[in-house]
Amino acid sequence: MKRSVRWKFTIIFAGLMTVAIALIWCINNWFLSGYYQNYKIHTLEKGYRAIDAIIQDEVRNGESSLEDAQAELNSGWKEYQKSKDGSSDMDSADGGSTQSGKNGTGDRAGDETQDALGEYAEGDTVVLEDDSEDASADALDGEEASSGGVRLANVIRELRDRSNISLLLYDSESDQTLVSSARDVEVMRDRVRRYIVGHAGAKRDVLREYDNYMIQKTFDPLSKTFYLESWGFFSDNATIFIMTMPMESIHESAAISNRFLMFVGIVVILAGSILIYFITRHITMPIKRLSELSEKMSNLDFDARYETSRRSTEEIDTLGNSMNVLSERLKTTIGELKEANAQLKKDIDEKVQIDEMRKEFIANVSHELKTPIALIQGYAEGLVEGMAEDKENRDYYCGVIMDEAGKMNRMVRQLLTLTALEFGGERLSVERFDLTELIASVISSSGVLLKQNELTVDFDGKEPVYVMGDEFKIEEVITNYLTNAIHHVGGGEKKIQIRIDHRRDGKEVCVEVFNTGNPIPDEALPNLWTKFYKVDKARTREYGGSGIGLSIVKAIMEMHHKACGVKNHENGVEFWFTLDTAGEK
Repeated sequence: MKRSVRWKFTIIFAGLMTVAIALIWCINNWFLSGYYQNYKIHTLEKGYRAIDAIIQDEVRNGESSLEDAQAELNSGWKEYQKSKDGSSDMDSADGGSTQSGKNGTGDRAGDETQDALGEYAEGDTVVLEDDSEDASADALDGEEASSGGVRLANVIRELRDRSNISLLLYDSESDQTLVSSARDVEVMRDRVRRYIVGHAGAKRDVLREYDNYMIQKTFDPLSKTFYLESWGFFSDNATIFIMTMPMESIHESAAISNRFLMFVGIVVILAGSILIYFITRHITMPIKRLSELSEKMSNLDFDARYETSRRSTEEIDTLGNSMNVLSERLKTTIGELKEANAQLKKDIDEKVQIDEMRKEFIANVSHELKTPIALIQGYAEGLVEGMAEDKENRDYYCGVIMDEAGKMNRMVRQLLTLTALEFGGERLSVERFDLTELIASVISSSGVLLKQNELTVDFDGKEPVYVMGDEFKIEEVITNYLTNAIHHVGGGEKKIQIRIDHRRDGKEVCVEVFNTGNPIPDEALPNLWTKFYKVDKARTREYGGSGIGLSIVKAIMEMHHKACGVKNHENGVEFWFTLDTAGEK
């Protein structure tokens, strides 16, 4: 059952949306985990730079307040959160004094710390990377800065709460833990020690490697979970750290994203398909009207007309107006076709009549065979009844029988050949051959007939002339021309000449066969190529000609797509044909 245009639009829309969502799903499935992993690696790198900047500040200022980071990490989140969310200046001042702790930092230092942490959370690393001495001097100029422990605790909170990163810092000189956001502190200390000494038991793959630290991907066989880890030293070469983050959250996030995308995609496809189905109604209604109009036109109702409407578009109106014009022209054209049909019917009747005439012609030709058959039968019966007892009469009877049988045999062969040529039963075998050699061969084959008629053939071809054609069929053409010349020579001389010439004419070779005698009447020239046409029936009967030879010549030359013809001269008749030349090998 055929579908409507609305249905096809809907199916196409649903198919395109399905392909698009499937493509997005595949891209997410193949590349989203890798994108998340690179993002987390970037987070680990920013975390390292932020903490390293704090440690460098502590070293330059000669302070050692990082031991306060653990206490600040456990108790200062509420004030930090209020400060980050943009609380009032009074709250900022209170939070700043609370975060200052025993170091007693001022309002401006607290604000700068919160601004730096806010930029870290938003992914901007400009402030965190700006760890030069000028930046530190600007932060401390005129007022006290926030203590390193408070700033460190804030960075660790961001890593822990936003990125699920566990971190451990300890002093390699005193072997004391400075700060940790991990549950198993000793496990993490043991792990980083083994990494440092090169005895990593877990399978790992190094992703990034720097001067003081590296980022790697490890697999825990106990929990069967992959982790992203960053470990090494800070710029003071005394503080050892390790940051670890499970990758299961990455895979889970990718899976949730794909599942959500699938649900949203299904809703979009269904809702969009329903919407497009109803929207396309405004497009298909004018098309439906055109369809109804075309159906009326197919029923030859040319009075139906298309009328524009408010919902139709410019293209539909153009098509409708064109159909109106088409209807008018069809109405006129059909009338003309009826007249042409009547004429065609008349032509067909004429063709049928011509075919009947051809059949009648063949029947008449067949009827002509009755004469030689009757002669053969009569003389054969005479021989049987003993009417020719002496040898001379028997030879005469047998000669008549053989002569009439030969005439019938030649006529039948020529008829079969001509029929095969005219109806495509014969195929050309075009090849390169020597025309001079072929003409000489035909003259030699006709030597007995020439000798019987005391004739000579003038042919002075010595140089080979190569042409393209079917050699056997061209041989038949030359044989027919020569036989026709032998039996139609005339004049008072005892020996009458027949001349055969071939001459080049550009890219063609023209072969001419001339015989002396009376010219052919001009009105008979066009009919020479017609089957069984005889100019002089009495003379033709003497040599047994059937009038088919020249028809065979015409058919062969038409197969070669070349010309043939006849010319009258004062002292005779010339038949000719042309062939394409072929180059020397």
